[in-house]
Amino acid sequence: MSGSHERIWVGIDAGKGHHWAVAVDAEGRTLFSTKVINDEGQILQLIGAAREKADEVRWAVDISGRASALLLALLIADGQQVVYVPGRTVNRMTGAYRGEGKTDAKDALVIADQARMRRDFAPIETPPELVSTLQLLTGYRRDLIADRVRLINRLRDLLVGICPALERAFDYSAAKGPVVMLTEYQTPAALRRIGVKRLTTWLDRRRVRNAADVAVKAVEAAQSQLTALPGEVRAAKLVCDLAHQLLALDERIKDNDREIRKTFRTDERAEIIESLPGMGPILGAEFVAIAGDLSGYRDAGRLASHAGLAPVPRDSGRRTGNYHRPKRYNRRLRWLFYMSAQSSMMRPGPSRDYYLKKRAEGLIHTQALLALARRRVNVLWAMLRDKREFTSVPPVTQTA
Repeated sequence: MSGSHERIWVGIDAGKGHHWAVAVDAEGRTLFSTKVINDEGQILQLIGAAREKADEVRWAVDISGRASALLLALLIADGQQVVYVPGRTVNRMTGAYRGEGKTDAKDALVIADQARMRRDFAPIETPPELVSTLQLLTGYRRDLIADRVRLINRLRDLLVGICPALERAFDYSAAKGPVVMLTEYQTPAALRRIGVKRLTTWLDRRRVRNAADVAVKAVEAAQSQLTALPGEVRAAKLVCDLAHQLLALDERIKDNDREIRKTFRTDERAEIIESLPGMGPILGAEFVAIAGDLSGYRDAGRLASHAGLAPVPRDSGRRTGNYHRPKRYNRRLRWLFYMSAQSSMMRPGPSRDYYLKKRAEGLIHTQALLALARRRVNVLWAMLRDKREFTSVPPVTQTA
């Protein structure tokens, strides 16, 4: 035997700057506890030290994101077995161990000991390049959308302090024309001076759709307020700056969406996924980024469970058949199935028919959409399994 132990478990509390690693043997005794800088050299030293302790080393981590990317890449490249221990499990089990304090060393010990005692943790594998790229692009898109929401909220808040009627006149999150107008004209006095005709011409030169309608609404809002509010001059400058930022951010979002579509459509399953009504390239890319090649799901039920669309029982005593939404599921996966169901039920077809059937059964709008989303999980799973694009008429099953 090359090591003094047949098998050991190493739990790692991962972080951005450093990790903490604790190794335990088959009896749960701690073999070593050490801090490891998030650096290739030190991680390789940790792997070597662990392999000297035993013939077989099993690793467990509590983070499978960017913070542990280098660690996981080196472990998998070295042929090591790695499992993922959810942070919720670590937090709940910490109270069962001695001491009330919380440290990285204690968390790493809990991770290692749970991996030793349990065999149901999901193994971690290196995702394909396509999946990793889509994870980065879709994550970046979520950040851009969140930035856009914050900018619009700041813009509307400042406009209320200049002219409440102008703030109410437009939906600045959906229309580009009013935002373009705010890059030059922000106050009621400025809008009254330019007037409808010249403002329409100014907007036309900047290729704003429905320029005349935008100009009429803006000038009408300006004419309803003749009072200049305190701080109006400074607020107008801030609105101008935010409007420019919002237009630039919209261009970044468009560029990112184009890259997502281009990358997603290199996947051989893209045509199948996009053929399902309501699943465009953005939602399809989100699905591939989360689900990967579906190798981690045994059947459609597992995929629905991961999306929080499979209710779980909460029975106690005589209370049976008491089903609730699960607490542990992927919120993003649930969101994309919900959004695709909402898009598909707005057009005539099987999805809308199923939605109306559920409404007729007494379900409210949200419940009917969730039921439709659950059904669409089965449909998408069958399409990918059979490598068949969506058709409104179910395929005929041939008897043997």
